Amino acid sequence: MQTSADRQDRHQYPAHWEADVVLRDGGTARIRPITVDDADRLVSFYEQVSDESKYYRFFAPYPRLSAKDVHRFTHHDFVDRVGLAATIGGEFIATVRYDRIGTDGMPATAPADEAEVAFLVQDAHQGRGVASALLEHIAAVARERGIRRFAAEVLPANTKMIKVFTDAGYTQKRSFEDGVVRLEFDLEPTDRSLAVQRAREQRAEARSVRRLLMPGSVAVVGVGRAPGGVGRSVLGNIRDAGYGGLLYAVNKAFPEDLGEVDGVPAYRCVRDIGGPVDLAVVAVPAEHVPAVVAECGEHGVQGLVVLSAGYAESGPEGRERQRALVRQARAYGMRIIGPNAFGIINTAPGVRLNASLAPEMPRPGRIGMFAQSGAIGIALLSRLHRRGGGVTGVTGVSTFVSAGNRADVSGNDVLQYWYDDPETDVALMYLESIGNPRKFTRLARRTAAAKPLVVVQGDGSAPQGHAVRATRLPHATVSALLRQAGVIRVDTITELVDAGLLLARQPLPAGPRVAILGNSESLGVLTYDRCLAEGLRPSRPLDLTTGATAEDFHRALGAALADETCDSVVVTAIPVIGEASPGDAELAAALRSAAAAVPGKPVLVVHVELGGLAEALSAAASTAPAAVEKAPGTEGGAHPLPLSAPLERGDPHRPAGRLPTATAEAAGPPEGTHLIPAYPAAERAVRALAEAVRYGQWRRETADPGKVPEYDDIDEKGAARQIGELLARGEGLTISEAETCELLGRYGIPVRRALPAPTPDAAAEAARSLGYPVALKATAPHLRHRADLGGVRLDLADEEQLRRAYAELIELFGKPEELRPVVQGMAPRGVDTVVRAVIDPAAGAVLSFGLAGAASQLLGDMAHRLVPVTDREATSLVRSIRTAPLLFGWRGSTPVDTPALEELLLRVSRLVDDHPEVVAVTLEPVVVAPHGVSVLGATVRLAPPPARDDLGPRTMPAY
Repeated sequence: MQTSADRQDRHQYPAHWEADVVLRDGGTARIRPITVDDADRLVSFYEQVSDESKYYRFFAPYPRLSAKDVHRFTHHDFVDRVGLAATIGGEFIATVRYDRIGTDGMPATAPADEAEVAFLVQDAHQGRGVASALLEHIAAVARERGIRRFAAEVLPANTKMIKVFTDAGYTQKRSFEDGVVRLEFDLEPTDRSLAVQRAREQRAEARSVRRLLMPGSVAVVGVGRAPGGVGRSVLGNIRDAGYGGLLYAVNKAFPEDLGEVDGVPAYRCVRDIGGPVDLAVVAVPAEHVPAVVAECGEHGVQGLVVLSAGYAESGPEGRERQRALVRQARAYGMRIIGPNAFGIINTAPGVRLNASLAPEMPRPGRIGMFAQSGAIGIALLSRLHRRGGGVTGVTGVSTFVSAGNRADVSGNDVLQYWYDDPETDVALMYLESIGNPRKFTRLARRTAAAKPLVVVQGDGSAPQGHAVRATRLPHATVSALLRQAGVIRVDTITELVDAGLLLARQPLPAGPRVAILGNSESLGVLTYDRCLAEGLRPSRPLDLTTGATAEDFHRALGAALADETCDSVVVTAIPVIGEASPGDAELAAALRSAAAAVPGKPVLVVHVELGGLAEALSAAASTAPAAVEKAPGTEGGAHPLPLSAPLERGDPHRPAGRLPTATAEAAGPPEGTHLIPAYPAAERAVRALAEAVRYGQWRRETADPGKVPEYDDIDEKGAARQIGELLARGEGLTISEAETCELLGRYGIPVRRALPAPTPDAAAEAARSLGYPVALKATAPHLRHRADLGGVRLDLADEEQLRRAYAELIELFGKPEELRPVVQGMAPRGVDTVVRAVIDPAAGAVLSFGLAGAASQLLGDMAHRLVPVTDREATSLVRSIRTAPLLFGWRGSTPVDTPALEELLLRVSRLVDDHPEVVAVTLEPVVVAPHGVSVLGATVRLAPPPARDDLGPRTMPAY
């Protein structure tokens, strides 16, 4: 029987159902519950729906809604009757509702778990994916309210709606009766429904970014009347880059008779522009931005780049101003880059967009770049475009995004765009913060499987202005999870560009074997030592001596590349003096020719102060004006000009063994050829090569990611029942030892019993029930798992030894009530380890493993994997800690049963994956013996699962 309080709860407005979504065409809409205040909006919406769509919804002509209909469709209890609306500009564009029904098809209440669902979408918005998004959200709402199945009746001619249901990926059945198609489908997410949802998410978010990067028309709002200023500068940058679309200058202070500014049509407001505007670049003071956004929204602008500052980076008042900006833009279906952004660049020939504060357009290329702050964006562009900071080798940029405060468009959105962008081969990202680590890791894994992703990650402290989900994971753990996802993690901008240049120009190495050759023995040895330090397998350097000619370099490089025991080659070169020394252009041509003959292996050059060689290697690959003075502060004495060697792979018109002349190469490489990257220091070249080797290994391993095993002895339903009963006692709790043993036992994880011993007699009784030999342990928090402090006594063979050990503990550490002693049966000797699992609110479920004691607690030697863990991931998890040799017979010790350990890890992974209410598990110590494992201690914490998780519907970050 329901109380009045229960009935009130059923009518409380569920604000957590509100969400912004990206639609199929890249626009946005807001989804929210329909309330009694929406009567007028509902009537207006219905009037704009065609007669045909009304017929499909009601199976009969239905020109208008009656007052009774309006009341029914706006009054919901948010439990048995729920209605959601998709809105743009505050007006309805689509609705969906469900009504709970019983087995007889009549209205019902819980525990009935089926509901009828129906949609209506305005004709003008059909085909935008609105119904698919609404289905995801209404299904999530229904699951939250205990509904497990939807039924829908659809006219056979309504093929669009039938397709919405059938394409969703849920398990369903279809029947046909009385001229109506009846569809029934379970709401439990399936692998297919999740795949469909994520594919739709990728297409929608990629298109939303594409609309920003490939606009057909751009308006710069805030163009000053006098030269200078942000708006006027950006206008000039767009114009000078050769933008291929329509460009407009906007400033409300322009005289009414002003026709153009710098040759660009000028207008006093966006509304005055006669044609459509796809992108608006906003460069007005923050207090004037809302009016500009309103103008843009009313004119149908698709996206905004907000350069204006004065938002969340300026404090609490600015943070509220930023939230209002995002809400206002989303109400009009627009996406935002910024605020406080540096801008965007797209070098594609048909676009040529430089809507940024960068005064020069980078040369077109294959590297995509993302940064959050303008300063980092400037540094990245500088290193590639102006060849400053000692960066060796220059390649072009495909797209560049500096997102500023990333209030809306983030690195996740740009990753979605780069994933299938044919113009981008390598992605470079400088992330000062990660707003949604769980989603970023998922997207990074998919992107890295297709193209390299190199990331510099901030130290974990989010800059002011960045909305970041709270995470309890250490920064190092998040970094480890990124590496697991295939991300190439580097620490500096220099390393970011070094790795990016190699990956953009050269094939991935097939393994860690490195050949080293050059005309300097000492530089070769230095390179050799760095390879060893990075975990590579270098061969002894081949010293060509300082008298080596270009022919010698050509011959040696060709031989090294042809050697089947070599996966990559590092060429070292120093300047020499003498008539017989090769000219820079001649040496560059020799290296290019030799590399071209064997195209499957990467080649790198380590040079020392070879300005002429730098120019010769760059040949026709320069990305900036020919006359560039050396940038001040160039690090390491590196030459400021690009050191990119055009690599003509497999020229059919050249004999394979013939050395070309420098003159023949002077014209530079044909379009699309690879380039040899050169570095001013051995450590930089080897570090980049090592990252490429590790990434290549990851790519090969992900080709067969393994599987999540099924275990016949797992009692998933029994565990769910037990968890439900335990949570009925409170919101969050650490369950008792007996309850922990019972829950873990349902997943085939036995825990050795530990009996309390508050007195010597109780200890003796416990030992008799367990059987000797036994262990006596103090479980007080300051002594738990601290055998080094003497709080553990092992191998007690009889009662006399037990009582003596008990007395010693009391004498050393205090009263029994302070020590909390327990008696436990002895486990086989082995290696003590620790297994943990935690559900982090930002990163998701994470499984961790390490050796117990100082290795994990003091040195932080823990490895981590995202749940669910596959069998291959469990194997790599065990082997990825630095102290792993202790498990495999280090220095003659007996190897332990790592297959049993891996099975334990997989069972813990299954437990937290099957039951999101299990928010933390700790097994410590886990003794891994030569045969089997023994769990000697375990704790489990339960809490209600989050209302939305990564299996939920697509949503944009809340504001």
